[in-house]
Amino acid sequence: MSYPKTNKKNRLQLLHQYYKYTGFYSFLKDALKKAIPPIILVVAIIAAIHYFVIDLNDVLQYVIDNYSNALVLTLFFVSESIFGIIPPELFIAWSDKTPNPILYLSIIALLSYLGGAVSYFSGRAALKISAVHNYLEVRMVKHLKNARKWGGFLILVGALLPLPFAIASFAAGMIKFDFKYWAIFGLARFIRFAIYGAAIFSLVS
Repeated sequence: MSYPKTNKKNRLQLLHQYYKYTGFYSFLKDALKKAIPPIILVVAIIAAIHYFVIDLNDVLQYVIDNYSNALVLTLFFVSESIFGIIPPELFIAWSDKTPNPILYLSIIALLSYLGGAVSYFSGRAALKISAVHNYLEVRMVKHLKNARKWGGFLILVGALLPLPFAIASFAAGMIKFDFKYWAIFGLARFIRFAIYGAAIFSLVS
């Protein structure tokens, strides 16, 4: 009865050794070092504006009053589909001012997940255009190399932590990573939005 547990432990040890040997932990450490300061800076700027310049609640309410929810959600989906050009934290704060914050937070989490899927299939489509593929092979060589080494775990980290989920998804598409596994690992995106939602809702309420 003990053999399955031993085998499982050995597999986990081998996986740990592999990630350590290939530099995944170093990559994760460096990525977080680069990602966390800008996030702290953005949060600090937003907090400063909120407390010393203009009430953030008033800004969010202005958006609610003057722009349709459909327009905001469409903008967010487009952003999440092309490498997350607009910080999702702004949309999380917006969702708190909607009539049903939990519903809209769930919607933007779903749209972020679907945006990652769009990025994945964009990566697959790029393979069919030789000029685009060759260009991206050069521009994204580091991301593609990481995707080939770490596969699903890189997607999991990109979905859960403040790392470029869309870029990880695009790279996964370019290396033809199995979509069903992308879909499973990408579900961590919902966990990230739940955590960020709890934190941001307390800030802007």
